[in-house]
Amino acid sequence: MSEHVAEVTDAAFEAEVLQSAVPVLVDFWAPWCGPCRMLGPRVEKVAAALAGKVKVVKLNVDENTETAGNYGIRSIPTLLWFKGGELVDQVVGLQDEDTLKAKCEALL
Repeated sequence: MSEHVAEVTDAAFEAEVLQSAVPVLVDFWAPWCGPCRMLGPRVEKVAAALAGKVKVVKLNVDENTETAGNYGIRSIPTLLWFKGGELVDQVVGLQDEDTLKAKCEALL
């Protein structure tokens, strides 16, 4: 991924997302998904802008079907926001950078 965005797996989801001390943005994606690839640079910019305040991770739905299934992910890209281990917001589809940043900042 990058220095500001980490890959998360089914095995690490609880520790990395649900037990995080800071809010977490999870990008559910797949490499074959065009809109996911378009969203990637926007997610990276938000992660860099909010580094240290919000954790940003990506979960490949093809490789991590358990977590995707647990959260009812049917379309990608899907973005979920967690705070204190609870799901607090979600959007489906390509989003602009300002929307992503505003949703993250609302959790601070």
